[in-house]
Amino acid sequence: MDSLLQKIYKDISPLIGQGKVADYIPALGAVDSNQFGIAICSNDGEIYTLGDAHKPFSIQSISKVFNLILALELKGEELWTRIGREPSGLPFNSIVQLEYEHGIPKNPFINAGALVVSDVNQSHFASPRIAVREFVKKLSGNPNIQIDKVVADSEFEHKARNASMAYLMQSYGNFNNDVESVLYSYFCNCAITMSCVDLAKAINFLANRGYSNIKKKQVLTKNQTRQVNSLLATSGMYDEAGSFAYKVGLPGKSGVGGGIIAIVPGQFSICVWSPALNDAGNSLAGGAALESMTKHIGWSIY
Repeated sequence: MDSLLQKIYKDISPLIGQGKVADYIPALGAVDSNQFGIAICSNDGEIYTLGDAHKPFSIQSISKVFNLILALELKGEELWTRIGREPSGLPFNSIVQLEYEHGIPKNPFINAGALVVSDVNQSHFASPRIAVREFVKKLSGNPNIQIDKVVADSEFEHKARNASMAYLMQSYGNFNNDVESVLYSYFCNCAITMSCVDLAKAINFLANRGYSNIKKKQVLTKNQTRQVNSLLATSGMYDEAGSFAYKVGLPGKSGVGGGIIAIVPGQFSICVWSPALNDAGNSLAGGAALESMTKHIGWSIY
């Protein structure tokens, strides 16, 4: 694995810093773009790292995975009456598609879908943002994970587009709680800070048939794990999911903080981080690193 990581770094090092940080979220605009980290967590618990793998960063939309899993534990198959399971083919914050679909988001990984998931959790937890934070602490084995309030407040101040989606869904009867409260919980989830190591550990159960070696328990059933991985494969990379499937061939989820998680089912989980993004909002160097990895190891779910 150490040799593999060195090969990956050699392949992608010229790309580090290329692209653009997510400056439309002011608190993320100040992040140094010349950073790169990668962590691999094998299903037997071994951790392999390179670069800035221990440096915490804002996980942003990667939090949608953990939010979804909590909602699945609560609602099971009933959840899918409110959210679709199809790729969107449009930007992650599209309002046009939501209108066309009468308030039913295409999948749980676009913003509208994640807001419905947050609405579900808002109905069941006294403090959903604390519930998600405590969940990732247990999955990663790191009790020090926190919510970056500066980032959360920065996103809440620029909430207009997400609020418009929530109110539109409310008009169709697909949003039950106070919009402002759900939005703040959602932004707090996005503002959780974790390192590549934390995330690789936290998502390893998706590579291990739903069993977490950190928690020593089954997080999802084998069938639910397969379902979540299929959604990650088709919808986890915004409107670049098809290209990611073609180049990388693994279930994955990105965030505009520059992180990408990926799953090699039955083998290991990966998190890569580099803050500068491509035009689709995915880490430019991070995506290239995962493409390099799958070429070197010859792994693909396809």
